[in-house]
Amino acid sequence: MATVGIKIHKHHKKADGTYNVKIRVAHKGEKKYIDTPHFVVDKQLTAKFILKDAILKQIINKTLDDYRVTISNLGPKLELFNPEDLRNHLRDKNEPMDFFKFCNDHIEGLKKQGRKGSAGTLNTVLLSLQDYFKGNSISPLEINEWMLNAYEKYLRAERKFERLNQGRLITRTVKGMCDAAVHNHFRDLRILFKAAMKFYNKPQIGEIKIPYCPFDNYKIVDAPETKKRNLTIEQLKTIRDCKVPDDSRAELAQDLFMLSFYLCGMNAVDLYNLRACNIKKGRVDYNRSKTIRRSDKAFISIKLVKEAKPLLNKYLEKLHTRYNSFENLDRAINEGMKSVNEKAKLSGITFYWARHTFANLGRNKCRMSKDDVGLALNHMDQGNKTTDIYIEKDWSIVDEVQSNVIALLSEPNEHKIKKITSTIELRKTMRIVGT
Repeated sequence: MATVGIKIHKHHKKADGTYNVKIRVAHKGEKKYIDTPHFVVDKQLTAKFILKDAILKQIINKTLDDYRVTISNLGPKLELFNPEDLRNHLRDKNEPMDFFKFCNDHIEGLKKQGRKGSAGTLNTVLLSLQDYFKGNSISPLEINEWMLNAYEKYLRAERKFERLNQGRLITRTVKGMCDAAVHNHFRDLRILFKAAMKFYNKPQIGEIKIPYCPFDNYKIVDAPETKKRNLTIEQLKTIRDCKVPDDSRAELAQDLFMLSFYLCGMNAVDLYNLRACNIKKGRVDYNRSKTIRRSDKAFISIKLVKEAKPLLNKYLEKLHTRYNSFENLDRAINEGMKSVNEKAKLSGITFYWARHTFANLGRNKCRMSKDDVGLALNHMDQGNKTTDIYIEKDWSIVDEVQSNVIALLSEPNEHKIKKITSTIELRKTMRIVGT
């Protein structure tokens, strides 16, 4: 049986000489505590730190009685709660649902998990919602099909909003969103809403505070087909060979673009996090940040080819000293790529094109299988999860994809493509005849 009581911690004395009065929740052999708005001084306590202030005890006992009634009403369902869940249930049961507060807490949780990218995109949605509602708090029940329809019209129109920038409040005007931006924005809002449903609803005890998801009935606009971000071999060579100023952002962007390409499309955040300990026996061993939540921690081992060595030596363990966060490096790369585009007489090429181009050349020019290209990109094959349990990863397959793709930059294209195709056909033939 769960119990509740009053607790004052002697070692929690504050600088002003007061102690916070807490409510102790004991359940399944563990104790959890709920802060109250009440503070006491030594003269209100016994020598054993038991509250002796009669008026305050009377006030807190009302809360304890309410908690005891709640626990009794749970009946057999009480066993479904662990101590922390029970503490949270008692503490929050009378609190109104605050969607903005939930979103803030959820985003901070993602940051603590190292998922800064996801946190950033969801925070953009939160700020936009706060602009739309012009308030500091809303109930998740205010988000329904009618609100979503009005909100979409709001996003598609030109709008103004205020933001703090280096301590100054500035007003910005932005154009209306296109279909792709609306699709992504509503997708992220749906993520936040469903996370709120999971947080507030407790179906195991029959408590459903958010009865339905409005996105089940609201049709989010389809995203238009993404423009393929693939470079030809000649365009890739142009980026590699164009002249940019030394020690400039353009040089940084050019170098890291090619380094990413040579290392099978490594993401910029992983280049930023790379350390000397990741280089082992001529290979780059690391866990891909974007998908590190996978059961295999998104580990991959890539051969440190001769083309990549001078670039890696140039930047290894220097990026995080030059830029105090990946976000600052990312901004520098984006600015640098604009200059690289200008020097190479190209337009719209971003850093991520290196990864797309590696994949495209591996499949369409080198005729490598999609599975092998996917392995080189460190993708998880959702359709073969069970099979993957039995098969050990063979990094030589990644080496082969990497070698064939990089070779396209050094040999006449048609000759090299025919050579790769012949090699693949020969391997197929050898498998058939059993040699």
